[in-house]
Amino acid sequence: MSCAAVLPVARPAFEVADIVRDFGAAFRRERALTPEQAEVFRAITACRTSALGGHLDVCNRCGFSQPSYNSCRNRHCPKCQGAAQRAWINERAKRILPVGHFHVVFTVPDVLHRLAAFRREEVFAALFAAASETLLELGISRLGADLGFTMVLHTWTRDLRFHPHVHAIVSAGGPSLDGSQWLSHPRFLLPVRVLGAVFRGKMLDEIRRLHARGAFAGFDAFLDPDGFDRLMARLAKKRWVVYAKRPFGRPEHVLAYLGRYTHRVGISNHRIVARHGDLVTIATKIGTATIHGVEFLRRFVQHVLPKRFVKIRHYGLYASSHVDTKLAASRAQLAALSSTSDDDPSAFEGSPPDISSSPVTASRLCPQCLTGSLIEAPLPSALDSS
Repeated sequence: MSCAAVLPVARPAFEVADIVRDFGAAFRRERALTPEQAEVFRAITACRTSALGGHLDVCNRCGFSQPSYNSCRNRHCPKCQGAAQRAWINERAKRILPVGHFHVVFTVPDVLHRLAAFRREEVFAALFAAASETLLELGISRLGADLGFTMVLHTWTRDLRFHPHVHAIVSAGGPSLDGSQWLSHPRFLLPVRVLGAVFRGKMLDEIRRLHARGAFAGFDAFLDPDGFDRLMARLAKKRWVVYAKRPFGRPEHVLAYLGRYTHRVGISNHRIVARHGDLVTIATKIGTATIHGVEFLRRFVQHVLPKRFVKIRHYGLYASSHVDTKLAASRAQLAALSSTSDDDPSAFEGSPPDISSSPVTASRLCPQCLTGSLIEAPLPSALDSS
């Protein structure tokens, strides 16, 4: 039996780093960067260049060689998320329960976007608090169970506009409140209208608390004494959308699915499909969008998170404080259930996501002879080439 060779993943034709180099100066003339945004620009342009050092990849068969430069490891860099994603998945595999999980997305209405952009850290934290409390409380009141879930903050649409929302992967059930049994909910978790209504109430409470302590001082819409009340009235009348779907049943499938969200940045290099003069074309869900390079950077920097802001958080059974208590007890309950039944009551139908062609999957196959392997060797020093 012969196996087809796995070819190295092709390098994208266009990169965010190129756009930063070409339009960064013009962008800075229009607006000042925050220290975090400036650091992201520096990191992205230096990533995998000689500025960060590296090694030489040499084929052990044909002698082909090419330099391989170090990564910047910035969490906003499109080229640096593959290794971090794999390490995260390996670590989380030790904690995830062997049950199905739902995918739930909590989104704030667009009328809240300006306020979120004005006080990003505070509003993002409020979003996490409101969404997590919604799941925890409804799990108890509606299901009579403690749920486990992981949440990930995203701030973008496919065309890089500002759109804060959190993705949650939620266990399909949990231990009863007295801890005596595992309660499985493999087909249906919670009504999305109920999720949306509770989430809205909790998020509005969070916004009121922030306003009461002066977090929004200086926001132009609140210079009018009635501005805050008007915004809250608009938000209270809106239907807040919560989206829910069932992803995959087996833990490894759930982790692969979630891993795509945890380490995704605003745009990957592979979604930049064309460059024509000052215009950049990116792939979106409904086709493509073409924008000026400066506008591309304006949209891109909107998604640079505040320094040290934690964008992946774990709650309920998956909270760090419950690893050796509730989570361990739940694992023991599920092990006992699986030993007495051939069926997994929490498993979903479905197939695992295909991640074999993901651009973050690195190959050590020689790109020239396609049979040899690339071996690391030191880069020649400046003295060697003189």
